[in-house]
Amino acid sequence: MIWPMRPRRRASLLAATAIAAALPLAGCGTGGVAGGSAASGAQPIVIGISLPLTGMFQADGVAFEQGYRLWQSDVNAHGGLLGRPVKLIILNDNSSPTKVVTDYQRLITVDHVALTFGPFSSLLTAQAAPEAAKYGYAMIEGAGGAETVFTAPSNEKHHNVFDPSLPVIDYMKPLVNWLASLPPSARPKTAAYPSADDPFATPAVQEAKRALSQLGIRTVYYRVFPEKQSAYKKPAEAVAASGAQIVVLGSTDVPTVATFMQVFEQQHYTPKLFIAASGPDQGQAFLNPVGKANANGMMVPTGWYGSYANALSTAMVEEYIAKYGGTDADVNADVAEAFSVGEVAADAERATHGTSNAAIIRYLHGLKTPLQTVQGPVLFDSLGRNNLATGFVSQWQNGNFVQVLPVGFPGSVKMLYPKPVWGT
Repeated sequence: MIWPMRPRRRASLLAATAIAAALPLAGCGTGGVAGGSAASGAQPIVIGISLPLTGMFQADGVAFEQGYRLWQSDVNAHGGLLGRPVKLIILNDNSSPTKVVTDYQRLITVDHVALTFGPFSSLLTAQAAPEAAKYGYAMIEGAGGAETVFTAPSNEKHHNVFDPSLPVIDYMKPLVNWLASLPPSARPKTAAYPSADDPFATPAVQEAKRALSQLGIRTVYYRVFPEKQSAYKKPAEAVAASGAQIVVLGSTDVPTVATFMQVFEQQHYTPKLFIAASGPDQGQAFLNPVGKANANGMMVPTGWYGSYANALSTAMVEEYIAKYGGTDADVNADVAEAFSVGEVAADAERATHGTSNAAIIRYLHGLKTPLQTVQGPVLFDSLGRNNLATGFVSQWQNGNFVQVLPVGFPGSVKMLYPKPVWGT
């Protein structure tokens, strides 16, 4: 499969805004330019969101809040939406599938928000989206890419889910394509597939297992373990004992990856290739607990990273650095996923001239021209998957987070393979 990329280029915020303004209405994903200033005293457009600001998904929830707030600041700085400022009501679901449901009930029935944006994780989105559907609300979300979200009975009936991010089922395709390109004699011989029991993590690992088995790579370990930190050490020890040359870890957060890395180092086991579904993409939040040297060679599939060659993305990264500091590599991919949700919503509101959720749902399903976001082009299928989402693999190399797959595409650099020994 060929994954489209763009030539790398830098652009200022003004340049990115000018580019977006020149696009057709359906593709003007600035997430901010709404045509004119917000009227003095105009009633805000209120958007309701529940995020895991504490609990298991706290790091991701905080990064998602940064992305949503960054989009809010950007859109309001450019006149708001429909001449009205944007107001966000963000509740803390504490990473709880039960709490996220009551949060969206409150946002819709008590706070009477105009729109709902998604939470973090497929686990929480799978609970939130049906609740929004009960009240006729669209659920535009950036971190619910598991098939269980798209094929849920509620979404198959109401078609209210829209995810501009890379679908989970496609996460490992760039890696599979690269391994398939190697002569059979040069491919790793064995692989281990540990995975947290999560609707995001497990399908990505299972798809990788299926595809790599077809390439003749023998499975020496496969197990799904509870998604709690106390359950991570034993499967990590079992993987180390297996001696697998490839490790494909189904992870949703940094602590999962960090535990496996620590155990592997203690066991003096370094796989030739170690890719985690999520965690290494979280910038400084990943480097801080694992250390720069141990991060060397760690890989992660993504649909976006800080130096992604996209003018809108470049502008967002510059805004992020101006507000929070750091470098391109420090920007968590969650920030872009959240920001792109706002961009899609802004396009839909402008195109429908209002906040009617029924009209927004019809518009997003009827798109003929792709929307443009910080994550690239967006065009939804009937269940809300983004069929144009870009997939690639990034790797930590000597403190830099770089794109390594697909080979030969603009921005890709040579992969560190095999993975360096821990601490080097």
